[in-house]
Amino acid sequence: MLIDINAYTGHWPFKRLHGNSCEGVLARMNEYGTDLSVITNLNGIFYKNTQSANEELYEEINSKKAFRNRFLPFGVINPIYAGWKDDFNVCVKKMGMKGIRVYPNYHDYTITDPALIELVKMARDHNVAIALTMRMVDERQRSWMDLATEWSMKDYLPLVKAVPDAKYMLLNLSTGVALSPEEEALVKQPNILMDTSGRHIGHFANFCKRFGAERFAFGSHFPVFDYYTGLLRIESLRPDEGDKALFRYKNAQRFLGL
Repeated sequence: MLIDINAYTGHWPFKRLHGNSCEGVLARMNEYGTDLSVITNLNGIFYKNTQSANEELYEEINSKKAFRNRFLPFGVINPIYAGWKDDFNVCVKKMGMKGIRVYPNYHDYTITDPALIELVKMARDHNVAIALTMRMVDERQRSWMDLATEWSMKDYLPLVKAVPDAKYMLLNLSTGVALSPEEEALVKQPNILMDTSGRHIGHFANFCKRFGAERFAFGSHFPVFDYYTGLLRIESLRPDEGDKALFRYKNAQRFLGL
């Protein structure tokens, strides 16, 4: 079995994407033997009203039984946009989403903004994961209209510290992972799950030793990234470097309650 915890539909304004629909993602899943994908609509990063993107994703997934059986949708919420609490309730209670993705750098609020902390507490109380993305695209190839700076893992940890009992996904570890002993202890908590898509995971076995094998699961960051890199890091492990089943599906199943 194989579960991808980091995939997208939708558009990126500054780059042409391929396979950026449920049909396209499903085709890639079938090619590589992926049974289930956590999926989010990229449009939610750029729409003024993120809920429109969540509705698009919900409608697309429910347009075919094949999509409903293979996709686990995560919504995008901007907690400084009016009506976000209603959006959260619709995503969780009506659409059945098991996770919320937030983009404080794109939506222009701080990681300790009271509204974000309130959102994370609501997610915790509903047993819903909060997904934090270290980097969307390489800043060295960015458009002048895109973000000029990237966030490292350290930048997100004040939120984890503020609400330590929430469930967090730290995705696309493509920027700095230098941490103090206290910060590293936060990341080693059982309510943290990271994916394998990030450029910084050059030697996956070393990351598993550092943070714990239970902290990682397969993530592709597709279609922004190629599909296979995150999976290759798992498949290239030697037998003495870890149980591949943990990374392929067991950690994701446990974390998401599947």
